[in-house]
Formats: sequence, structure tokens, C-alpha cells
Amino acid sequence: MTITEENNSQEELYEKILLRCPKCEIQTKIKVPSKIITQNGNVITIGIPVGLICEHSFQVFVDKHSDVRGYQVVDFNIPKTEYFQSDVLKNDQKEKNSQNPITRLPFFQDIINLLRNYVDDREILGSAVFTTKGNVLYSSIPNTTLLDTIKEFEVRSKEKLHRIAKMFLELRNNQKVCSVYLEIQDLEVILVLFFSEMVNFAIGNMYLREVVNKINKFT
Repeated sequence: MTITEENNSQEELYEKILLRCPKCEIQTKIKVPSKIITQNGNVITIGIPVGLICEHSFQVFVDKHSDVRGYQVVDFNIPKTEYFQSDVLKNDQKEKNSQNPITRLPFFQDIINLLRNYVDDREILGSAVFTTKGNVLYSSIPNTTLLDTIKEFEVRSKEKLHRIAKMFLELRNNQKVCSVYLEIQDLEVILVLFFSEMVNFAIGNMYLREVVNKINKFT
């Protein structure tokens, strides 16, 4: 088989579909395996993640003839890094008892929804809430960044720098981490917002104050 014949054979395995983002209307063609289209009924649903075509995420409905039948915008994607309350050390029963009721209360879900709504893939990349002992209640930021932030607070705690209310870090790629101490239902926690390289500390601090004010209204 010649290279041309091999390329033609490969092309037959895929269908090219012209997609248009329902939000910004940017268009591009994607390749979808022909078997997926022909073996899954009359209409299939294809999920388009952020970054494949544009900055938006959406679903496209394609029929067995590879024609687009419609689109549906995805309002929110749960980040792959998102996770909730970590396991507490068995011998730390006091903090275990104080954590669990908070994470089960309706207002804590309101806080999580608030933090999710602030994530926009351009400025605020993620957020986290953890206790002063380093137990994570919620996080949607990369694990390495989260652990580095927790370590920074642990260092300040060991040095007894209790007067520090906020902390601002800049990573080597110019991304920013802005954090602040909060008290929620008598439990002292640390709120973290993770920003892209486009955001300076002044803007980051403004967002941080805004989020804190809204959280205080919940509690």
C-alpha cells in the first residue's frame, strides 16, 4: 500500500464535521470516528471542552449523516482537580468533630457554588478552603499549588506570625495566589483564590474582598 492509499484509508475512518460555537460563533472542523456516528443510533452527543475550538464549552448533536442538528451551551464544567473535605487524622478528633457539621450545612454548599461561579478560565482559575491545620474542605486548584500554599501558612504558623491576615504569592509562571484567614462557625479557615498571570495583586485583592463579603453574608 502506498502512502497516498494509506492516507486515504485513514481518512475514511473519520468524518469531518463543521462546528460553530453557539456563544462566540467561531467555526472549525473536527474529526469524529465514523463508527461512533453510524453505530450510536440516529443522533449522538459530542462534548466540546474549553480550548478545543474557543474559550467556551458546549455540546453538539450530530445525526447519522454527520449533519449538526443543534447545540447546547455548558454553563459550568467541574474541574478535574476539584475535590472536597480531606480525611482528618484519626487522633485529631477535636477538629474532625468541628469540620464535619460545617461541610454538611446548606450554607457551605452556597460557599462552594459561589467559588465555582467566580472561576472563568481567564482570570480566576480556581479556589480552595482549608483549615489552619492543613485539612482541605474544598479545592479546585492544582494539587501542587494547593500544597505549596498550605506549606507557606504552616511556616508562618510555626514562626507564630499570627498577625498576618492575608498572603499573596506569585508563581514562576506569573500566576498569583491570594489568600486570607476567615472564621466560619467558630472554625478558622483559609480561603485561597488562584489567578492567571494576567491578574495583578491589586485586582486579586479586590476579588478576594468581594468573595469574603459574600461569604460573610452566608454565615
